[in-house]
Amino acid sequence: MALKDIVKAHIRDLEPYQPGKPIEAVERELGISGSVKLASNESPLGPSPKAMAAVQQAVANIHRYPDGASFDLRRKLSQRLAVGEEQLVFGAGADEILELLAKILLGPGDECVFAWPSFAMYPIVVRGMGATPVQVPLDRDLVHDLAAMAASVTERTRLVFVCNPNNPTGTSIGADDLDRFMSTLSEDVVVAIDEAYADFARRRDFPDALSWVARRPGTIVLRTFSKVFGLAGLRIGYGVADPELADYLQRARHPFNVNRLAEVAAAAALDDRDYLEKITRLNASGVDYLSRELRDLGIEVWPSDANFVLARTGSDVYEKLLLQGVIVRPLGGFGMPDHVRISVGLPEENERFVKALRRIREVEA
Repeated sequence: MALKDIVKAHIRDLEPYQPGKPIEAVERELGISGSVKLASNESPLGPSPKAMAAVQQAVANIHRYPDGASFDLRRKLSQRLAVGEEQLVFGAGADEILELLAKILLGPGDECVFAWPSFAMYPIVVRGMGATPVQVPLDRDLVHDLAAMAASVTERTRLVFVCNPNNPTGTSIGADDLDRFMSTLSEDVVVAIDEAYADFARRRDFPDALSWVARRPGTIVLRTFSKVFGLAGLRIGYGVADPELADYLQRARHPFNVNRLAEVAAAAALDDRDYLEKITRLNASGVDYLSRELRDLGIEVWPSDANFVLARTGSDVYEKLLLQGVIVRPLGGFGMPDHVRISVGLPEENERFVKALRRIREVEA
């Protein structure tokens, strides 16, 4: 009997996550050098100096297992967020918390509702448990259609994902819209509000999602240290949930799932307020610059509360930019073949992208 005959059918049918191309791969394939990567929503500044110093100090102890309870980080973060320590669940990136939610809630016959296009891991973790993803199209402005999502919830729905701000569009929903949506849902449904990009949001009515954790059992807010804190390579994220839900997630997670260097870096990064202010200012300036320059080129751009912008550039721009050593994220896999997602880089990287795009447009003219 072949291996494929004994592997579960829903695993065989999974489409694996496709990450953005690393600089090394692009330069190797095209025989070029000096490329810039604006594809994976990484921090252009790198990690906080305090986080780097903490990692360097902890390296000498990497022969020891990490603190499985993440005691120092847990205490510091609970104080920062004004939540109970027992409400925090840590993972190897927020992705692992998504998988833990699927693990404890979903199986064959169950459904999970989420907007689409949205984070590519949602359908993967759902299908990985043999459950059914229910993808609700974004509205005409590429924003979550919360009314349609609420209408898609059935007696088989166990889990709802809300990505705010949304990836890959950068669009967001406001507090009143989220409140109305949450108020319509049965407490039999767990709601996961994915706030990976919330630190970049500038809209004045951005929701206080954590308040729903206190008000509604079966609610969890997901956040990450990969984006605004610049620790993507260390893979650490967390969820804030009501104590009962957090307890079930703790039972399902692997021991020592967060490595020692990630723990100390995250704890140190929380203390570096100057770094956070610097990266959010840099990001706001970059979003405004990219949006303005793209519109000047006649390219449609969507408002963004994240650290990237969505643009309708045409289906062939991604490959043409690659030839100039500029890596952005094509969105054909999201059903958006004419769009790309451009991560905010350093000012000189953003300018290089714009100049490369201008050259492409000049050749096409």
